[in-house]
Amino acid sequence: MPSWNNPVYPIVGKIIIGRSIAQFGCKLKADARLWNVKSGRTIGKNKVATELNREINKINLSIHSHYKEILKWTGKVTALEVKNAFQGIATAQKTLLVFFEEIMQEFQSRKQSSYLQYVNTHKHLKRFLKDKYNVSDIPLSQLDLPFIGSFDFYLRIERKLKPASVNSVIVQLLSASRTALHRNLVSRPPFFGYKMERPVFQIRTLYTDEFGRLASTPLASKDLCFIRDLFVFTSFIGISYIDLKNLTWKEIITEEDGSLWISKSRQKTGIPFNVKLLDIPIRIIEKYREFSTDGFVFTICCLVKINILLKQIAKLCGIDRVLSFHISKHTFASQVCLSQGVPIENVSQMLGHTDIATTQRYADVNHEKIGNDMKQFSVRLATNFSFLPNN
Repeated sequence: MPSWNNPVYPIVGKIIIGRSIAQFGCKLKADARLWNVKSGRTIGKNKVATELNREINKINLSIHSHYKEILKWTGKVTALEVKNAFQGIATAQKTLLVFFEEIMQEFQSRKQSSYLQYVNTHKHLKRFLKDKYNVSDIPLSQLDLPFIGSFDFYLRIERKLKPASVNSVIVQLLSASRTALHRNLVSRPPFFGYKMERPVFQIRTLYTDEFGRLASTPLASKDLCFIRDLFVFTSFIGISYIDLKNLTWKEIITEEDGSLWISKSRQKTGIPFNVKLLDIPIRIIEKYREFSTDGFVFTICCLVKINILLKQIAKLCGIDRVLSFHISKHTFASQVCLSQGVPIENVSQMLGHTDIATTQRYADVNHEKIGNDMKQFSVRLATNFSFLPNN
């Protein structure tokens, strides 16, 4: 305890920037008789005074360093921000790309597909910051509505990405911003009020000649052959990548007549569906049966890698378009089913749609389908009606 003759008091720091003031405890104490108010230091050269002044100098240097750093990134700074940064309270000065890298590491060990998506978004953000602001990174506190608007414009106009690709990147940025908010790295939703532009739904299907080349072109690589077979399998089944990846042998049912059916629920909607396995899908299943593990019908890599390999396959098969795995679902709906006369109600049920209007988006009514329908219609008319022109 301090004596009345030599009182010792705790040292309180004060940060003043403009009109903002913040005080903090230094966890240091000084002899009142030796304290110089003007210099903010103790008087004397003894060991106690020297060590105390050294600690005060360290605090002073740290505060100035944080002040300069915040000012560099944001262009403005308050006393409270400097105090929080000095005391380690404000992790809000964590930067965007560093935070993205942390999220990437989290997903790398548990969800490879999400990891690759964050890697892609990180690449676009890094390039955007360099091209737009000529900086290597920015603090999370600098994110706001104009930032994401500029980023959106940059992806669409300068990088010339398609709307669906732009939305995929933006979704990752929005997800990261929500994570930052939940972890108290930002004090408010930085992109509140932003609305993504919904791309116009486009039918992406392989037509008869393209699908024929895809299914029959010899491929030397076993990996490419496997991915091609998965695409063909899905084109006859109409299930999504995640449902195919999680397809188990228990979900392949044998009916009394010996036919095989897939009976499961869509992971996306939870809606049950049933699809009969035709000859080609059965042959594909049997071809890879020996390689199946853990009860799954197929052992499948991530979707990003599949789509990369499909682009190589398209080139080898002479298909002049960007081929993705999702196109197999469109091909099932439009070419395998609707173009061959399968009622749209049945197709809707096999796809697991809750609304037939969703299925109608897949109904690619091409010239071949129109021609076949009109031929059949013409035959029915000829047998039911007659016409005798006047002389």
